[in-house]
Formats: sequence, structure tokens, C-alpha cells
Amino acid sequence: MGRLDGKVCVITGAGSGIGQASARLFAREGARVVVSDIDLDAARDTAQ
Repeated sequence: MGRLDGKVCVITGAGSGIGQASARLFAREGARVVVSDIDLDAARDTAQ
């Protein structure tokens, strides 16, 4: 059971850097993560 189970977060700039790292960490901790980035391919890579 993760610390963020049942939570939803929105990450802008999730295609790289801190945004990408945050999105991955939050997902590992159980959150549902909505990712957004100006680079659609990078955002898709993060989401997968």
C-alpha cells in the first residue's frame, strides 16, 4: 500500500526532468497521475 493510494495528481512538464521524476514517483506510491507536457511524445513516454 502506497502513501498516495486513492489520490489523484496532475503533473505539468511531465515529459522530462523534475516533472517526469515526480510523475513516476507518485505513480509508484499509488496515485493516479495525469501528465501534461508541450512535447506530446515525451508525455506519452512518461505515462507508459
